[in-house]
Amino acid sequence: MQQLTGPAQTLAQAVTRQGIGLHSGQTTTVRLLPALPEQGRYFVRVDLPGAPEIAATLPQVGETTLSTELRAGEATIRTVEHLLAAIATAGITALRIEVDGPEIPLLDGSAQNWVEAIASVGTQPLEGPTPQPLMLQAPITVQQRDAFVTAIPAPGLQFSYGVDYPYAPIGQQWHSWQPGRDDFATTIAPARTFGFADQIEQLRNLGLIKGGSLDNALVCNRERWLNPPLRFANEPVRHKLLDLVGDLSLLGAFPYAHIVAYKASHHLHIQFAQALAQAQSKGGSSTIPIGIGVCP
Repeated sequence: MQQLTGPAQTLAQAVTRQGIGLHSGQTTTVRLLPALPEQGRYFVRVDLPGAPEIAATLPQVGETTLSTELRAGEATIRTVEHLLAAIATAGITALRIEVDGPEIPLLDGSAQNWVEAIASVGTQPLEGPTPQPLMLQAPITVQQRDAFVTAIPAPGLQFSYGVDYPYAPIGQQWHSWQPGRDDFATTIAPARTFGFADQIEQLRNLGLIKGGSLDNALVCNRERWLNPPLRFANEPVRHKLLDLVGDLSLLGAFPYAHIVAYKASHHLHIQFAQALAQAQSKGGSSTIPIGIGVCP
């Protein structure tokens, strides 16, 4: 489903995938199961006492350092963005996601395996109201230094993303994706997460990327990629766009807007989603003031 709007749907049957978490380094198993329309999309930490549930909604967002984490009480689930992007672009509005650990596995570093898992069992319609797109009456922007995410009212949905890194293999890149015109499964989902060789030791000292490797992430130094070939010439910016789709899916609906992001982070994606939600609560007629800060 490429319009990101349409009738309520869930999976036709259960499907399972297993892999290593990017930051925790733990192997976890994920089961995607059909759900009722009123349940929405939610995670279940089956390894914890009482199997606590964590709704895949914006109020549940916790940590946003190098991934997006959701929280309900003491229960957390990390690195949800790739799976959520695959779920949203499949048009799935209700889904039970059982996980036996603290992090969704990275798999090959992209959303491709999740897209294929969903396609392998298909979806089925649900009785219930059809999700409606968010309607904007004015632009909304959040900004941190020269990084920003903005939404401009439009007849439909389109994403444009730009990055600019001081690493020659990436440099400045832009990519646009329009649901309904460009196939998510072939143009965005295969784009893998990426990192920089000179940052690996520092991040691991901070307890991050314990499960990262040349098998599940693109890595470059200042001059070249350490594990080519790339799937796209601009694979890094396509992956950033993938992350944005997953993060914004926490709103429950996408806006009719051209969403433009530049040098943004998960933290800024979530701030933008919160700004969109705030505008909707006011009838969609307010432009959220720009906030200046340090981009983590």
